[in-house]
Amino acid sequence: MKLLIMGPPGAGKGTQAKILSTKFNLIHLSTGDILRSEISKGSSTGIEAQSYMNAGNLVPDKVLLAMMKTTLENFKDNGLILDGFPRTIPQAEGLSAIFESLNQKIDYVINIYVNEDVLTNRLVERAEKSGRADDTKEVIANRQKVYQELTAPLIKFYNNEIINIDGDGPIEKVTSRIFNIIK
Repeated sequence: MKLLIMGPPGAGKGTQAKILSTKFNLIHLSTGDILRSEISKGSSTGIEAQSYMNAGNLVPDKVLLAMMKTTLENFKDNGLILDGFPRTIPQAEGLSAIFESLNQKIDYVINIYVNEDVLTNRLVERAEKSGRADDTKEVIANRQKVYQELTAPLIKFYNNEIINIDGDGPIEKVTSRIFNIIK
């Protein structure tokens, strides 16, 4: 089984991805983990990604897609859940091409949605509990804006495949909503 999980910052993607990976014995792939792995291996794409990151720039789509292609080729016989990728339409188009080249497809595209006020409150609470410096109200508002501009259009891109899950409520309730669809 190949899953893609998406939603705005604070929706619970990472939490649900971990639960799903355990329940269905899936490899949990996050973009950050893939970047760190390629950098630590010293691969050519890892070195290229590091140069962008060292300069304080975003890693370009072509580099991320090259890393994703290598990763998906390595795990083509495994079930997996993609968390944090794709984030843009060009990344989604590239990901579709990668899966096509492997004669595979994404089985479920899960979009966790939550009211923006609830998201903001969750992220502020998370900041208070964990001390995360990137969860100030100003940063949260900017991350929500970036999500709406760049990532939310993926909902239309995956329109025929997407499963919208209400992410409001306790973790167990959200998990139950997902399990009711994925059996």
